[in-house]
Amino acid sequence: MVDRRHFLGLGLATALALTAGCTGGAGSDDAGAGGEITGEITVLTNRTDLAETALPAYGKEFESKYPGTKVSFEAVTNYEGDVTTQLSSGDYGDVLLIPNTVAVDQLGQFFEPLGGVEQLKSKYRFVDEKAYDGQVYGLSIGGVANGLVVNKRIWQQAGVTVPPKTPDEFLAGLAAVKKTGAVPFYTNYKDGWPLSFFNSQRAILADPAVNDKFPTDPAPWQPGKLEYVTDGLLFDIVHGGLNEKDPLTTNWEGSKPMIATGKVATMLLGSWAVPQMKDAARAAGANPDDIAFWPFPYQTGGKFHSRIEGDYKAAVSRSSNNKATARAWLDWFVNESGFANDQEAIPPAIGQPLPASLKAFQDTGVELVELPAATTYAGKEDEIIKESEIDLTGNIYRQKLVDIARGAAKGSKESYFAELNKRWGEAQSRVMG
Repeated sequence: MVDRRHFLGLGLATALALTAGCTGGAGSDDAGAGGEITGEITVLTNRTDLAETALPAYGKEFESKYPGTKVSFEAVTNYEGDVTTQLSSGDYGDVLLIPNTVAVDQLGQFFEPLGGVEQLKSKYRFVDEKAYDGQVYGLSIGGVANGLVVNKRIWQQAGVTVPPKTPDEFLAGLAAVKKTGAVPFYTNYKDGWPLSFFNSQRAILADPAVNDKFPTDPAPWQPGKLEYVTDGLLFDIVHGGLNEKDPLTTNWEGSKPMIATGKVATMLLGSWAVPQMKDAARAAGANPDDIAFWPFPYQTGGKFHSRIEGDYKAAVSRSSNNKATARAWLDWFVNESGFANDQEAIPPAIGQPLPASLKAFQDTGVELVELPAATTYAGKEDEIIKESEIDLTGNIYRQKLVDIARGAAKGSKESYFAELNKRWGEAQSRVMG
C-alpha cells in the first residue's frame, strides 16, 4: 500500500544531522543560471502512486514546451530513509523533494540556491520553510492546512453540528460520538506518523513569532503552553477511551474507508487527506459529502487559527549535471503544471485561488496562518531535538504518551510531561547557552 502522508507524502522524520562533511558536487550561485534548457533530467518522487500515471503526463507537457528535453521519474517508497542515503553518496537525481533529515544549515551542501527570500516571497508562499542565511533552497509544490478530518454525519448524529471551540468541548463531543457506536478518534498509532500532526498546530496561539520563540522555552509541556495543550489532548483522548480499541493494530490505508463510511469519526491530519477520504467514500458507496475539515479545538481571541504550510519542497540537486533544465522543470511544475490544483492543495504561487475543500474550511470561521520560520534562532530547534532525543516532529515519544494513557506503560500525564520538560530543558540550556 502507498503510504501517502500528505497529498505529496509528508516526510515527518525528526530533523537529524547528516554525517558531517557529506556534500554534493560543486554548485553555481543560482540554479540553472545561463544554461541551455535541453537534455535529460531525473526527478525523484515519493508519489509512487503517480509515478507511472500523472507525473509522466506532466513530463510530456514540459517536454512539449521545451523540445529536446526528457523527464524521467524515480519513485522512492521509503523516501526519507533512502534519499537521505543517496544524499550521502552524491547521486540523488536532478530535482528532488528535500528530505526532512536535512538540517537547515546543511541545505547548501546538497541543493542549489534558487534566489533570495526577499526576492521570492512576493511570488511564492512558504519560501522561508527551506531557506538559510537569506537563500531559498526549495519551493513548495503545494500547501496544506492543519486540522481535523471528520465524518460530519456521525458528529451530527452525536448532536454536534459545528466545530468544538475548546479541548473540553471536543472531548465531550467525542464522548457523545462514542454513544453512536463509531470510533470517536483514530490515532493511527501503528503507522506512527499521523501522531506528529499534534506538532502541526502552532498557529492556534495566533503568534507569528512562535517559531522563533519556541527554542527559547525550556519547558514547553507546562500547563497553558503549546505542547501541554496539544499533546495533553492526545493523552486525554486515549486515557478517556475515546480512540480505537487496540492502537497496536491500526492501519493507515484501512482507516480511509473506516472514516469514509462512518466507522471512525475523527482524525487529526492535514487538508491533503480530505480528497483521499472522499475518494474512499465513493469507492465504498458512501457519501463523499460526509467528509469535512474542522479546525483544531482551540481558540485565541475568539477565533480558530490553522497553520498553512508547504508540503515537501522541490529543489535542484547540487550534483546535477543539467541544472538549467532541472531549474526550468522546477519553475514550470510550480507555476504552470496545475499539480497543486489537481491535488486540492494550496497553490504555492501567490494569487492562484484556493481549492473548494479549503474554502469550506474557511467558512467554519478559521483564520489561515502562514507562520514565518525562525530567523534569530534558525536551526536551534533542530539542535534541541537532536540533543534531547525528543522527536518533536516525529512519533516515538507520542507513542509512549499513548502507551501511558492506555495503561500499557508506567506513568501519568504529569510525570511524563515533567520528564519531557527536564530532557528538553537540559538540551535547550546546552544549545542556547
